[in-house]
Amino acid sequence: MQKITPFLWFNDQAEEATNFYVSIFKNSKVVRITHNGAGGPGPKGSVMSTAFQLDGQEFYALNGGPLFTFTPAISFFIHCETQPEIDDLWEKLSAGGSKERCGWLKDKFGVSWQVVPSILGKLLQNPDPAKSKRVMAAMLQMNKLDIKGLKQAADSA
Repeated sequence: MQKITPFLWFNDQAEEATNFYVSIFKNSKVVRITHNGAGGPGPKGSVMSTAFQLDGQEFYALNGGPLFTFTPAISFFIHCETQPEIDDLWEKLSAGGSKERCGWLKDKFGVSWQVVPSILGKLLQNPDPAKSKRVMAAMLQMNKLDIKGLKQAADSA
């Protein structure tokens, strides 16, 4: 069992969000869907919570009502090795949501994600401060991150 598991509070879209996320990520599955009984808190038979895995990472989702909403102060950071992986996740996760700066997006449920090439950290930590500064400047101009553009920024004189 995983020691720390992200817990997502939805108004009433826990099952829809679970199915959406599982359809996007490889090595993912719905583990359990729990329904309300006669004692509530929701209508009998309605979905109360879900448990699911995204690329092996466990998550829980709750239909907790409108009391809380998502904020970009918490986001899911996705390490991507290739541009096609970035492109695919960027388009799928942002469908019905919003595309933001520096690899950030909000999905249609308001959950924030960062779709980031794994090489970005290395480029930003370059021993040559001029190179890392150029990479940062390039990244700040991008919505979806572009590996080729980040590498070009590092290598330009």
